[in-house]
Amino acid sequence: MKLNGRVWKFNDNIDTDVIIPASFLNTSDREELGRHCFAYLRPDFTRNVKTGDIIVAGRNFGCGSSREHAPLALKEAGVRLIIAKSFARIFYRNAFNIGLPLLESEEVQDRVSEGDRISVDLLSGEITGGSLEKALFARPIPDFMMEIVRSGGLVKYIKEKGTF
Repeated sequence: MKLNGRVWKFNDNIDTDVIIPASFLNTSDREELGRHCFAYLRPDFTRNVKTGDIIVAGRNFGCGSSREHAPLALKEAGVRLIIAKSFARIFYRNAFNIGLPLLESEEVQDRVSEGDRISVDLLSGEITGGSLEKALFARPIPDFMMEIVRSGGLVKYIKEKGTF
């Protein structure tokens, strides 16, 4: 499974309250949540993000509260992949539960630029394009988690398979 998209760069410790501020959590409408990603940190984000874009970040992306609204808002905004040096554990699980793939890479954040167009093979972890002079490799997504992503999330996976 290969994804191509434009890079949005973020630093370390991007918490769920920054991804979707609490002031916008008075709705369960997914599209509405998607319209408020990074409302205070990067007000231009939702006006300019395109379906298929990729977030590249530093360490501890998704720290903070355990709300699943954060990965859901990102997915609804159009983000199709997040590559970070590391993820908060609950964010990691919540993202896969809704079918949003995540990759861990120590190198990518330091080697790509905001706005680069990169190509990512989720099965091998290969990352190419943009300002990269050579391919980089992230830790590939485990097969069983890739099945959840392909299904569109855990609930859809269980409906398809009838079990874990």
